[in-house]
Amino acid sequence: MNQHSSIKGRGSLIERATEIYDFNAALRGRAAPAVDPTDLPPAPAVAPPPAAPAAFVADAPVAPTIYTPRAPDWTGPVQSIDRVKLAEAGFLRPDSAVTTMSEEFRLLKRDLLSQLRGNPRGNRILVCSAHSGEGKTFCAINLALSLAAEKDREILLVDADFGKPGIPAQLGLEAGRGLMDALADPLVAIEDIVIRTDIPSLSVLPAGQRSHDDTEYLASARTEQLLKRLTDGRPDRIIIFDSPPLLAASPAAVLASHAAIALLVVRADKTPESALRDAAGMLKGGAQVQLLLNAVRFNSGGRRFGSYYAKGEVQ
Repeated sequence: MNQHSSIKGRGSLIERATEIYDFNAALRGRAAPAVDPTDLPPAPAVAPPPAAPAAFVADAPVAPTIYTPRAPDWTGPVQSIDRVKLAEAGFLRPDSAVTTMSEEFRLLKRDLLSQLRGNPRGNRILVCSAHSGEGKTFCAINLALSLAAEKDREILLVDADFGKPGIPAQLGLEAGRGLMDALADPLVAIEDIVIRTDIPSLSVLPAGQRSHDDTEYLASARTEQLLKRLTDGRPDRIIIFDSPPLLAASPAAVLASHAAIALLVVRADKTPESALRDAAGMLKGGAQVQLLLNAVRFNSGGRRFGSYYAKGEVQ
């Protein structure tokens, strides 16, 4: 190689080779001097090569099979959601009449679905808040119920508030092993501990055992491996995390690094601006942050969702 001029470090091996050897000139017959054909001796007769036996004829090439991993189906138990409990706590109820709140969550989910389409971070939504008592769990459950009404979606609601888990109890479900168990023990198959509900498109993953190392587990490579196991090959599957308050526990900021969108719940009559700024600062460099205003009061001239449907029977 040292006998030739330097080779540019671009292009394929064939393109690099053409910088040294003029293959085009050789193909055009300029690689050798011209010779008068009459000066050449007659070419000896050459017997044609024997035909290859049929047994040695090469088979046609076969295209390689590309394996695409696909997340497994849930194999955990099926439990019924307590509709009475939902109504008493003010949550959306499946198959109930259209209300102002259900329309608000319809608008929210339409916006989120458009942002998740083609998002490289996957279909993962983190619902968080600066402090407790600002309605993040209320919003996470209602968002999951609203998304579960979609005809071609599968929703997994994850209780990631490891210090104060409460989603299964709010829905009237019996919690068993959960996310922290799967993170701590590689022998736990996460698809076996997901609770399937009597809403076919809605499942719940409990928080699991309490741990003093929850932040470290969430920051480990195993977390991303488990999340991929939940969603690989399932573009219709959406994960919603209900996290601890950002200014009270560190796992929320780590969870944001695994999410595509972080919904920062702000209570209209409670969250101070200083807390909002601090909480938003903890989400920098991770998911796309959006504010979700909770407990807001609309004026009489504003939108009044639900009243339109109340004027007639919904078909």
